[in-house]
Amino acid sequence: QVRLVESGGGLVQAGGSLRLSCAASGSIFGINAMGWYRQAPGKQRELVAAITSGGSTNYADSVKGRFTISRDNVKNTVYLQMNSLKPEDTAVYYCNADIFNRHSGRYLAYWGQGTQVTVSS
Repeated sequence: QVRLVESGGGLVQAGGSLRLSCAASGSIFGINAMGWYRQAPGKQRELVAAITSGGSTNYADSVKGRFTISRDNVKNTVYLQMNSLKPEDTAVYYCNADIFNRHSGRYLAYWGQGTQVTVSS
């Protein structure tokens, strides 16, 4: 059973920083892309940042220059360093990973349970 477990959310003042972590555990036979999404109340879930197994990254325009995604392929963990946080960054942040499923022979998308990030003004 594959699980993604997030940590690092919380309450921070505007201008502050937080670091999110997401560790994949279970029967892991390979991880392709990993990423972070967020969903604010009344809004659709949106991509925040993604990183391939080779380290190529992609960011939403709203977080470029403030957030940095990274990963540790040995620990099967993805991180999101969030600096210069703004109240509009407030949302539930979800980890996502494309993990190889041996039974189906293909990569499947897995999601974490979400972690709340609240930025006060």
